[in-house]
Amino acid sequence: MYAWLMRACGGLSAATIGAITLLVCWDVVGRNLGLRTPGWTNEVTEYALPVATLLAAPWLLWRNQHVRLDLLGMVLSPAAQRRVDRMASALGLVVSACMVWYAWRMLLDSQQAGSLVLKALVFPEWWLYMPVPAAFALLALECARRVLWPSGLAADDAGGAHATASPPPAGPEQPRGSR
Repeated sequence: MYAWLMRACGGLSAATIGAITLLVCWDVVGRNLGLRTPGWTNEVTEYALPVATLLAAPWLLWRNQHVRLDLLGMVLSPAAQRRVDRMASALGLVVSACMVWYAWRMLLDSQQAGSLVLKALVFPEWWLYMPVPAAFALLALECARRVLWPSGLAADDAGGAHATASPPPAGPEQPRGSR
């Protein structure tokens, strides 16, 4: 179930980026052909880009393909790498949990104020905030998994996602130890 959720995040992110691409192309081609394009295309793509980023973040972390400092992997022993990864995951858990709390407060404040977005589309402002606590909750969940069950992290991933000259590992996307 967890693997399915993480893959769904990656798939939805890719679909969102695909939709953004199609909307931008439609808008540009339509304008250049002198066609009247909907006024909401720029607005929708503007809102969709952060959603795609927020959806991709937990999936990339789950796949161990997030941004990391590979220099440490070259100088630290495998045991030290595991300790550093667990500490980084613990810090990520705390930061993600704080983001969930603040984003949830911001969402509730906007909802209680009755704020509206008044552009080409008109809708409650809090709708824009909904993906933030959800995505950071998934990031916190993945960070907690990495702290509690660290198999599949850097030192266990030799030749995998962190090796800069190696192709990605063959087989299922699911990291070892997450079943």
